Amino acid sequence: MNAADIFDVPVAIIGGGQAGLSVAKQLHKKGIRSVIFERHEKFHSWRVNRWDSFCLVTPNWQCRLPGFHYDKEYGGTDPHGFMLRAEITEYLDAFARSFEPDIREHTRVTRVAPHDDGGFIVETTAGTWTCDQVVIATGGYDTPIEPPYASKLDPAITQMHSVDYRSPAQLPDGDILIVGTGQSGVQIMEDFVRAGRKVHLAVGPAPRSPRKYRGRDATDWLYDAGHYDITIDRHPDPHKAMTQTNHYMSGRDGGKEIDLRKWHVDHGVELYGSLADMDGSKLKFLPDLKKNLDDADASYVGICNQIDAYIAREGIDAPEEAPFAKVWEPETERTELDTKDANIASVIWAIGFRPDYSWIEVDVFDGRGKPEFHRGVTDVHGVHFIGLGWLNTWGSGRFLAIEEDSAYLAEQIERQLVMVGTRSVA
Repeated sequence: MNAADIFDVPVAIIGGGQAGLSVAKQLHKKGIRSVIFERHEKFHSWRVNRWDSFCLVTPNWQCRLPGFHYDKEYGGTDPHGFMLRAEITEYLDAFARSFEPDIREHTRVTRVAPHDDGGFIVETTAGTWTCDQVVIATGGYDTPIEPPYASKLDPAITQMHSVDYRSPAQLPDGDILIVGTGQSGVQIMEDFVRAGRKVHLAVGPAPRSPRKYRGRDATDWLYDAGHYDITIDRHPDPHKAMTQTNHYMSGRDGGKEIDLRKWHVDHGVELYGSLADMDGSKLKFLPDLKKNLDDADASYVGICNQIDAYIAREGIDAPEEAPFAKVWEPETERTELDTKDANIASVIWAIGFRPDYSWIEVDVFDGRGKPEFHRGVTDVHGVHFIGLGWLNTWGSGRFLAIEEDSAYLAEQIERQLVMVGTRSVA
C-alpha cells in the first residue's frame, strides 16, 4: 500500500443502522466526509430481524434522529402512538434520503487495526480502506444467546431464537415454551395467545413498567421529570443500569402494560421460574417464579411512586390511580416439566444477544471483552462507539438520545481530526 492510500477517508463508520447514519449526518453538517460499511442493507435489523406484529415500545415522539424528529421534520401525525415495523423503516428510509450518506451495503468489515503509518486499516469484503477515525456502530445484537443445554433437548422439539421468529405460523402445532420475559418474550407471548396457542413462559428477572398512569403514558411523565437526563456518571447504581434487562410493556393496540399474573389468570399462560436445564423431554426450572414476579412488580410500583412524587412536587392536577394489587400468586414453585405431558412442540429463546468485536484489533476492551469509553470516546485516539445502551443516558441505544449522542461524538471526531491536521470536507 503506497502513501497516497493511507488516509482514504477521514471517518469510517461500521454499521448502517440509525446510530451509524446519525453520526454520518452530524459529520455531514460539519463538512466531514465519512463512509458507512453495512454487512447487509441499511436498517437491516428493523427490516428483517423483527417479527410481523412488531411495534415500538416507546412512543413515536421519542424518535428524534438528528434534524429529523418524528413529529417535526418527518411530519408524523401520531406522536403518542407506536409505529409498526413497516412504519419504522419508512421513517428511517426518509431520514437517509434527507442527506444521502455514502453507504456501502452488503459489505462486511472483517478487520479494523492500527495502520503502521497512523490511522487505521479497515479490511472489508469489498476491498481495503484506510482512515483517520473509526466509529463502531454495530450495536450489541450480533450473536443470539442460547444456553449450552439447549443441545440436550429432544430433537423432535423445534427450537428458534427470537431473531428468527416472525409469526406463530412458523411453529408446528402444539404448545409453545417461551424462555425469557424481556420485551421480546412478552410480546411474542401475546402473539401466540392471540393465535389461540397454549403458552408456557419461563419468567426471568426482567422488570416491568406501567404504560398509562395518572392520565398519561409513563414515559411522558418520566421525560418531564428529567429521568431520561440522568447520565451514567450520575446514576445512583450504574452497574444495575448497565446490566438490567429493559422493562417490559407493549405498544400494541395503542399501548398497554404487561402484568404476567393477569396473563395467567385471563389467558391461561402457564408461568414457571427461570429455565435451568433440559434433558430429552425433561425441563428443570429454578424456584424463583414468585421472586421474579414480585421484583417486576416492585419495579412497576417504584416507577409509579416516582411519578407520584413528581406530580406532588410540581403541584400538577392529575387523576388518581387505585393502588397496585396482585391478582394471583403462585401456590407452589413448579421446578420440573415433561414436554410430552405438556404437549410442548416448540421452544423460543428470548434471552438476548452478545456483541461480536472479534474483528477489532485495537486495545479498547476490558478483561471481559467489553469496550471502554466515555460517552463513546475511547482512550485510543480515533476509535469511538455509538448506539450502545447507557453510552451516556437511558436514551442511548434508543431513538430518544441518538441526536445528542451523535452530535457529541461528531464534535470529538472533528476535534481529533483538526489535532492531526486531516480534517476533510465532503
